[in-house]
Amino acid sequence: MRFIKNTAGNAQQDDAKLIAQYKNTGDLDALGTLYNKYMHLVFGVCLNYFKDEEQSKDAVMQIFEELVTKLKIHEVQNFKSWLHVLTRNHCLMALRKSAKQNNVSLDDTFVENSEFVHLDIDNTKETQLTIMEKCMETLPEEQRKSVDLFYLQEKCYKEVADITGYDMLKVKSYIQNGKRNLKICIEKNSSE
Repeated sequence: MRFIKNTAGNAQQDDAKLIAQYKNTGDLDALGTLYNKYMHLVFGVCLNYFKDEEQSKDAVMQIFEELVTKLKIHEVQNFKSWLHVLTRNHCLMALRKSAKQNNVSLDDTFVENSEFVHLDIDNTKETQLTIMEKCMETLPEEQRKSVDLFYLQEKCYKEVADITGYDMLKVKSYIQNGKRNLKICIEKNSSE
């Protein structure tokens, strides 16, 4: 009888060892080894957002540079998931910055930029993200922290409680109330 290895569990253990090695020693080789395992996935996510191979390759390198500092300060349980969120956020911020720059150049020159017109769909996302960010700022501190950790950083209730020091029942309440308040604020601002 053969037993099938749990490769997902082994991968997480290997990732955890490399993260610990990097955090303890600052060894960029350990970080490089870890990142190299998932670089093709990072590139795929970037390509999905940017639709441009060169820009995606640049983003892969920029995300590695972000990892150098961010991995030292964050407690990461599942590196693959955490890296996916980091990559997605990097791409959204880059698109957002690009959209703002294109807005300025359009207003200044009165010339239609065909790339910008092509980003109409992304502008809708951009507007929604801007509204969500503004609404996040209006939440009480406990709700804002809890919602951010739970939804944006994909932490579980227990992790949110551990990070914030809030009681588990309070965390659930903050997340539920924060989500409701966020939804109300977003709907109100979207209709304006």
